[in-house]
Amino acid sequence: MRSARLFALVAASTALAACAPRAGVSTGSSAAGAYDVVIENGRVIDGTGAAWYYGDVALRGDRIAAIGPRGAFKGARATTRVDATGQVVAPGFIDIQAQSYENFMMGDGRALSMVTQGITTAILGEGSTPAPVNDKILALETDSATKAIERQFTGPHGFGDWLEWMARRGVSQNVGSFLGNGTVRVYGKGGAMGPSTAVEIDTMQAMVRRAMQDGAFGIASALIYPPNTYASTEELIAVNKATAAYGGVYITHLRSEGDKFLEAMDEAIRIGKEAGVPVEIYHLKASGVRNWPKMNQAIAKIDSARLAGQDVQADMYLYPAGGNSFASCVPPKYAANGKLLANLKDPALRATILQEMHARDAGYENLCEVATPANVMVIGFKKPEYRQFEGKRLAEIAAAMNKDWAEVIIDLNVAENAGLGELLFLMSEDNIKNQIRQPWMKFGTDAGSEDPATAVGMTHPRAYGNFPRLLGKYVRQEQVTTLEDAVRKASAAVATRLSISDRGVLKQGLKADLVVFDPNTIIDHATFEKPHQLSTGMRDVFVSGVAVLRDGKHTGAKPGQVVRGPGYQR
Repeated sequence: MRSARLFALVAASTALAACAPRAGVSTGSSAAGAYDVVIENGRVIDGTGAAWYYGDVALRGDRIAAIGPRGAFKGARATTRVDATGQVVAPGFIDIQAQSYENFMMGDGRALSMVTQGITTAILGEGSTPAPVNDKILALETDSATKAIERQFTGPHGFGDWLEWMARRGVSQNVGSFLGNGTVRVYGKGGAMGPSTAVEIDTMQAMVRRAMQDGAFGIASALIYPPNTYASTEELIAVNKATAAYGGVYITHLRSEGDKFLEAMDEAIRIGKEAGVPVEIYHLKASGVRNWPKMNQAIAKIDSARLAGQDVQADMYLYPAGGNSFASCVPPKYAANGKLLANLKDPALRATILQEMHARDAGYENLCEVATPANVMVIGFKKPEYRQFEGKRLAEIAAAMNKDWAEVIIDLNVAENAGLGELLFLMSEDNIKNQIRQPWMKFGTDAGSEDPATAVGMTHPRAYGNFPRLLGKYVRQEQVTTLEDAVRKASAAVATRLSISDRGVLKQGLKADLVVFDPNTIIDHATFEKPHQLSTGMRDVFVSGVAVLRDGKHTGAKPGQVVRGPGYQR
């Protein structure tokens, strides 16, 4: 889950960089009817789950022009030939839970830590989106530069304007998005708690229908974070009904992944059933040691729903720790109407807030209590006097400050303007392996892109290593699943889930999003203590037929296109 939305006014789009030939690539003459790229001698894994075979893939423009057995295009003219001997050639990976807003909207758009994982398409949207925008949303925005950007995305088709704006600016990945449910709620009701009126629901539904016509994949909720958490089950059913006619999917960070995990799953399944839409559960997990045994029951719930004819699936990241805002351990009611910091500074509220943060069940998902302070790593310090605590556990910081851990959460959020992040060590490795094996599982990074050359502070290693970790640790080293099934779940399974019909598998006529990687060496290097390390083993990455990664190095190219849901009508 991304923390604060830190967008700034940016310049116009940058030009695509030329892709110079590198080692392992031969260049020939270009002619009408010739191929632009031929990738030859590789082990082809087409994304369907079928067994690999030796074959060649030819590209023309942004499409896969032809696929044949090894040597099929030996005599054909090709501008570029890529020798994939000893490598796997597979469809580009689709990140169903991307968070690269900052990189796409104010950064260089290269998505370095993502393309080096083989991710060719980023799907945004968890919880909130920068569009569409109205006066209620702008009223809660305190950053003037952000307002300047977001004003571009007002009007009936602001959601589509935002998607197209990112692509024009220049991105190395394809980009699409769900519609954030927090944005839906604020658009209709503002930042207040409480049930929405019929008029407010009507406003939300109208906004949702327009976003679906602009290409949203459905609604994405993050129900432990304000303002998402203020939405009732009935409200979520109502707004999701507006997506059903457009093929929308309801994707959700559950209201609880801890003590009320199973109840939260029941809520998600109910929303999908009554709204008439498929359900996708973000980063499926059972958080906290006391909740680890619930994972088998959660899997059984999904299987039972599917057996009864309801489309329920899930995705995950491949680490035993999650990450979010350090402010998320404060009861979300204190963030209503944008008044979190004001309430944390109010001495009259302090004792009550502390009592609620210590409670086993205070009516919200307090993951700091579930994890325990010893398993909460705090990151993102900006002020010099607090940088000594970067990467330290909450228990350590509390001891150093001689304060109760809940007091530390309040005081550091005030001191750092609620800009801190946290890594929460919550999950079981046995559960992770069990989840990977499920046929309905997919993968998402739940992270924004990073660049080791410019990175400041610490971050979750999933930003650098999620997909290589799948292929290196869980396929090659531990043999949890097969290479073919891992590729399917990273590509075609997501494309099918989101009704993306022109990507996700290697097939003639589809978009030329491909990866070339060494199955014997691909691995993640980022750790929780030293996260800013690129993965290795992903050699070449093509997005829409253009090389964005060559021999593990970014080419500078930004050929990313907008991908849209099945309801697109513009």
